[in-house]
Amino acid sequence: MRLPRSWTTLVAGLALAAPLLLAGGPTTAAPPPQVEAVALGDSYAAGVGAPPAVDGCGRTGGSYPARVDGRRRIDLVAHAACGGASTSDVISSQLEQLDAGTDLVTLTVGGNDIGWSQALAACLLGSDAQCQAAVTAASQAIALQLPGRMDATLTAVTEAAPEAHVVVTGYPLLFSPEYGDTSLLSVAEQRAVNAGVELLNGVLAAAAAAHGAQYLDVTSRFEGHGIGSPEPWIHGPSPDLSVAFHPTAEGYNAYAAALTSGLRTSDLR
Repeated sequence: MRLPRSWTTLVAGLALAAPLLLAGGPTTAAPPPQVEAVALGDSYAAGVGAPPAVDGCGRTGGSYPARVDGRRRIDLVAHAACGGASTSDVISSQLEQLDAGTDLVTLTVGGNDIGWSQALAACLLGSDAQCQAAVTAASQAIALQLPGRMDATLTAVTEAAPEAHVVVTGYPLLFSPEYGDTSLLSVAEQRAVNAGVELLNGVLAAAAAAHGAQYLDVTSRFEGHGIGSPEPWIHGPSPDLSVAFHPTAEGYNAYAAALTSGLRTSDLR
């Protein structure tokens, strides 16, 4: 008996679909692999200022590396940043967390290499002239010493993690002088400190460019939220010196937002 043409077409279609039906239908695409990330650097990378600290390095769950963990497929496999770290500390004690499988490295460092804390102390306790002199000394260290130190650091990072996308983050301007004098610093002193930070950021950006790394500028994120503003995202001078001049929880949110939006899909292999 001959089947009608419509039946013949139906039977042929079922025959083609049978292997898929027996196998449980079309397979679901596997999720994209995680991006293995390692955070390096100083107290700004550790998260000092967003307590509580979880160890002697001042690392906190409020740090920007911890906040981006889970975003954009990022898996923070090691948080090696430590309060007080300089470029030499990164090289000597943090690079062991990197390997050929590292996909993303974030690095915040440089502020402890140039006597920045001493400059801030001079501005808090001294006159405008003493503040300017201390900032000038720190600026000379930024210009003369920091480029070579950043070059050595980024060379070591890329050797330890040759396939990684490296992000060098800058520092926010500490003050909002547009709101006038603070209780301890004049507008002139605030501007002097901010100028030093801008010089520091310029060296970091140049070093990143020379090594094919990405520089992440955060100054615009903190605009209008420096010390002296109605809503500061940076801790001002306080009895708790460990958090002074570090971002607040809102400040680290700003860092995390800048990093999340600044990464391109092509950067995340």
